[in-house]
Amino acid sequence: MSGRGQPDPARLLREARRVVVKIGSALLVDDESGGIRRKWLDGLADDVAMLRARGAEVLVVSSGAIAVGRRHLGLVKRTLRLEEKQAAAATGQIRLAHAWQEALARHGITVAQILLTPDDTEARRRHLNARATIAQLLRLDAVPVINENDSVATEEIRFGDNDRLAARVAQMVSADTLVLLSDIDGLYTADPRRQADAARIPVVTEVTAEIEAMGGEAATGYSSGGMVTKLAAAKIALAAGCRMAIAFGKRPRPLQALDEGAPATWFLPSATPLSARKRWIAGHVAPAGTIGIDAGAVAALGRGKSLLPAGVTRVEGSFERGDLVRVVGPDGREIARGLSAYGAAEMARIAGRRSAEIAAALGYRGRDEIIHRDDLVMSP
Repeated sequence: MSGRGQPDPARLLREARRVVVKIGSALLVDDESGGIRRKWLDGLADDVAMLRARGAEVLVVSSGAIAVGRRHLGLVKRTLRLEEKQAAAATGQIRLAHAWQEALARHGITVAQILLTPDDTEARRRHLNARATIAQLLRLDAVPVINENDSVATEEIRFGDNDRLAARVAQMVSADTLVLLSDIDGLYTADPRRQADAARIPVVTEVTAEIEAMGGEAATGYSSGGMVTKLAAAKIALAAGCRMAIAFGKRPRPLQALDEGAPATWFLPSATPLSARKRWIAGHVAPAGTIGIDAGAVAALGRGKSLLPAGVTRVEGSFERGDLVRVVGPDGREIARGLSAYGAAEMARIAGRRSAEIAAALGYRGRDEIIHRDDLVMSP
């Protein structure tokens, strides 16, 4: 279902508190020279600094490693084999990370490179590890620059496009806004390159079969995505409670332009990221274990607090870090459900202890909370 009214782009972007920005190879890499478009990148760095100056956290999903690296290895003017793509990515990732570092250093912004494979976003434990790393980088005021790990990914397991990777990252970190910078300013009723009467759709609230039928093919050149992959990304983002924009990226300051009302297509979810995550937790039908807690911990959860190890009285079942568990009170009644920060064996060793004692009990410093309040849903 598509909306008819144009939302206020400035309001949507200005309300954002955690933004994922995806940049494709066709925007970042010059088609003729194979080099990075430094002036354009500097403009985008200015945009990132603009968002951060008003309190937003920013993550970048950047394509371009293969496109940059292939020319330096002499792999030009032909289709690359898988191992050649991996070699090009290994070379290009260094140059790409250095370019981002230089561009954001002008604003005193620290950059961190993260390379992901599909398993890092879909396998539960690896998902949690990647999420924790990104969260820590954001707390340390760094900008994570994320790319698919093309140097090790294979054709069978790789994402194949960074639109879906960006959506998975937005889902992983509970971002409220995802911006896909593209060579087109939104979703059209038909391919505007072929049909002059094609109309841009300003708002989409649900990716229906009718909307999916509007997707076209990828453009030629370095781009590996197309409107089809952007609509797939929109499905992921909307399910995670994250709004998404498809915006024209070839302007000198594309995010500033979006901020000032440039045309785009906004995909608007019906839930916030946190409520979508908690709805998933509440709807999970097969908890892997049970945690018993004392009356004091029950009262703390009722006040919206996280569950600390001091309040745990017993641990039942066999579960791993990241698994869903039941939380029951002294009378055995279910109080809540949540994602455990520890496996059952580890939790049994720290049950009843203060958070400051976790390191001594386990031999390493883990999280202070057994279940963080963002990963916990009170039972009816």
